[in-house]
Amino acid sequence: MKKSRFTEEQIIGFLRQAEAGLPVKELCRNGGFSDATFYKWRARFGGMQVSQAQRLRELESENAKLKRLLAAAHLDMHALKSVLGANPMTQDLTGKIVEIAHVRRRFGYRRIHDMLRPEFPGVNHKRMYRLYRQANLTVRRRKKGKRPVNERVPRQLARTVNEVWSVDFVSDSLSGGRRLKYLTVADDFSHESVDIAVDFGISGQYVTRVLDRAALFRGYSQAVRTDNGPEFTSRAFMAWVQTHGIRHILIQPGRPMQNGYIESFNGKFRDEHLNDGWFQTLHQAREAVAIWRKDYNEVRPHSSLGRIPPDRFAELHRQCAADAAGHPLTQ
Repeated sequence: MKKSRFTEEQIIGFLRQAEAGLPVKELCRNGGFSDATFYKWRARFGGMQVSQAQRLRELESENAKLKRLLAAAHLDMHALKSVLGANPMTQDLTGKIVEIAHVRRRFGYRRIHDMLRPEFPGVNHKRMYRLYRQANLTVRRRKKGKRPVNERVPRQLARTVNEVWSVDFVSDSLSGGRRLKYLTVADDFSHESVDIAVDFGISGQYVTRVLDRAALFRGYSQAVRTDNGPEFTSRAFMAWVQTHGIRHILIQPGRPMQNGYIESFNGKFRDEHLNDGWFQTLHQAREAVAIWRKDYNEVRPHSSLGRIPPDRFAELHRQCAADAAGHPLTQ
């Protein structure tokens, strides 16, 4: 795309002059651009603020870059097929690796191996890694700001499903700049995503409605772990935990790692979902997060659960508990 000699700020300024009543012909003559250029600007930037126009340009640049990377990946895949054509199984496996890597761009070779293990049971992780590297697939690490080393506070580990739910908030924004607030709820034992709610604002009473909705399908937890945010210290939330006899575990101020399970979940949520797309409306954001949450629970392998999805881990735990209850150990 040909780069304009005018900045976004100048273009927005021209559009505002026209909105104020300056004739388009005179505006184009004074600015040194054509009528066609003006109307192209108005179709593209009409009604935007300068920051929104700059963000739009950045997104278009990122989209063009992704298209080039995808085209290069397809060329690499065709090249690999021609080189490895003597082995149909290797060719098929390489194609599957590339396919998953482009759909799940934050997955490394181990998680891709977990997903392909049922289909290719005889392939070990070393061969998977070799094919992964031959296909020029890598997960670029995102830079994180340095954080001060906090004192590690020991916490009691959950021993069963629904024993402790951890709850927290994650912030994001729509493409137009309006802020979004995500409420994330995770089970400390099974690492299931119990629920994710998204809205422009979420109060303490809103939080209780989300937790009541989750309890309809899986029952109430014995305890909830939160930080000291106003939503979790509000009268509505405090009354809710007392009404349902739920123990409220408040972490110490400035000690987010005391809520390490939800912090870990939020990191994956941002890396694999929020940073991987953008949404124009609240409805789009809600639809997308519902799809991601279902995939996280039912498909995505979890390294700390024996490399199986959280739903499968919870199901196996319930089966073991039922078998133990039906066949008590003899003394």
